[in-house]
Amino acid sequence: MTKPAIREIPLTGPGSGPYSITVGPDGALWLALAGSGGVARLGLDGEVRTYRGDPPGSRPLIIVAGPDGALWYSRSGDDRLGRITVGGETGSVALPPGCGPCGLAVGADGALWYAGMSDDTVGRVSVDGEVTSFPLPVAEGFPSMLAAGPDDALWLTLNQGNAIARVDLNGKVSVHPLPTGAAGPVGITRGGDGALWFVEILAGQIGRITPDGRIDEFPLPDRAARPHAIVADPAGGCWFTEWGANRIGHVDPDGHVTAHPLPTPASEPHGLTVTPDGAVWAALEIGAVAHLAPPSQG
Repeated sequence: MTKPAIREIPLTGPGSGPYSITVGPDGALWLALAGSGGVARLGLDGEVRTYRGDPPGSRPLIIVAGPDGALWYSRSGDDRLGRITVGGETGSVALPPGCGPCGLAVGADGALWYAGMSDDTVGRVSVDGEVTSFPLPVAEGFPSMLAAGPDDALWLTLNQGNAIARVDLNGKVSVHPLPTGAAGPVGITRGGDGALWFVEILAGQIGRITPDGRIDEFPLPDRAARPHAIVADPAGGCWFTEWGANRIGHVDPDGHVTAHPLPTPASEPHGLTVTPDGAVWAALEIGAVAHLAPPSQG
């Protein structure tokens, strides 16, 4: 197997701050623009469209394909979830003031679930805009990202609480402390092996937790790489961004790590996604995206 080739595509320019990326129901790539506000769409034909109707300072962070055929994204700066259809129609849902939503995922119940990083909550938003908030039992835990697990629960990282929390669809919470102190968990994803995989930005490690709470940690070769986001690889293992080392990494199911340097120095890779053809796309805060072609055999 040969390493995938990497190319970078200019997108929205300096200051726009692409932070997360997902595949939309239209097959295009959609990005949340933390710097400028709003979202961007990169079509299959390479056309870039931007939608910047959100208020200044709304600071979009995480964008996901919703259960209703639209894109939803967390707006940490004004405590809302934004919504945009593939045709460009926009709207939003108000969340509890001061919650500071960050992570966002679709639950097994067909609702949007968000991590309230500023008020230690996890919230549920139905597609018709009904909001329910559940308190977490860890004060100043800084809940960051979350993912739907194979057990129908939501799993989220407590960045300052140094733990992984499990929240069932009724809001019942259990907390699993990490073996490594001050590890700083951030991104989390459901792996193809039925476990949740996460990154520890302060410890420079990849973590894995099974639905029954067993945790394994895999140190990165570069402990100062500051891994940030993670997504499952359909071929096995996970892809992740190394924000501090300007690389995209891959971890196989056994914890073996490979790294892929980005062409532009200090490009600040954040969120990433895998398209149906197996290619990896990463949002670069410099205003671009990185594309890793699927690995070739031979």
